[in-house]
Amino acid sequence: MNICGVELTGSDAVVCFLNLDRGQFSLPDCKVRKLSLPKNHTGEDLKQFQTTFAELMAENGVARVVIKERMQKGKFAGGAISFKLEATIQLLGGEGLEVRLASPAQIKSTLAANPLPIPFADTGLKAFQETAFIAAYVGHMAK
Repeated sequence: MNICGVELTGSDAVVCFLNLDRGQFSLPDCKVRKLSLPKNHTGEDLKQFQTTFAELMAENGVARVVIKERMQKGKFAGGAISFKLEATIQLLGGEGLEVRLASPAQIKSTLAANPLPIPFADTGLKAFQETAFIAAYVGHMAK
């Protein structure tokens, strides 16, 4: 199954694709590492972001999207724009695409039970994709 891990930061959705086939993980080739919402944040911009995201998922045969959940309050709270992006992605669920949220606690417990099979540095991904990669990995490990 091909899963897309997503980390929402500001106006960007950082993505990482991870495929599990017969017990073997692979990182499908994709030139897109992040999708950005234009600065205006209009309703039309959100629709365009949603369309672009849906097309990217379809092109890569993604069955499930796992978004790293952001805190609603406190020091590490997510911004309003990232919550808008999350909503646009969640609204894609049900169209042959499953969308899940992974809380920090769930990520921590899943990684404790199922450590990453290789160090992140050996994946060949960019450093800013690490959280999205972990979200995708947790999406495969958590049932």
